[in-house]
Amino acid sequence: MEDESVQGIFDNSPFIAWIHNISKNQMKYLNSKIHDMNLGHEMRYIMAVYDNQGLSQDDLVAIFGQSKASIAKSVRKLEEKGYIERKVNPDNRRKYMLNTTSKANELVPRIRQISKDWEKEVGITEEDAELRKRIRQIAVNGMKLTEDM
Repeated sequence: MEDESVQGIFDNSPFIAWIHNISKNQMKYLNSKIHDMNLGHEMRYIMAVYDNQGLSQDDLVAIFGQSKASIAKSVRKLEEKGYIERKVNPDNRRKYMLNTTSKANELVPRIRQISKDWEKEVGITEEDAELRKRIRQIAVNGMKLTEDM
């Protein structure tokens, strides 16, 4: 049995299964490096808000394809842990704008470095820039395709 089959990666596996596998293994790696913070996949939400201050919970739903209830629960947890602040949007009082706190702002560079280390370890290089662009475009296309579903 080949090593790759242990992870469920076979030649005839759907492309998306490979992407899912990559994502899951990166999360395992990240969590092993910052296990004391008990963040799990929620660190991705911190990163999204850090890069886009004022993002709404609905934006997170669209970006990550999670349910509104799941995002609301995660945002509440991140707020309780002191990583995210919610403020009422002055243009729409029924929505909240999300911003990172200083605690999150200190954490993000650490997460980014760990992510770079993981990419290096698994063989992602600067030569993969075009592949990154293509996969990002596929992700955007998928979001557009399903945004009204």
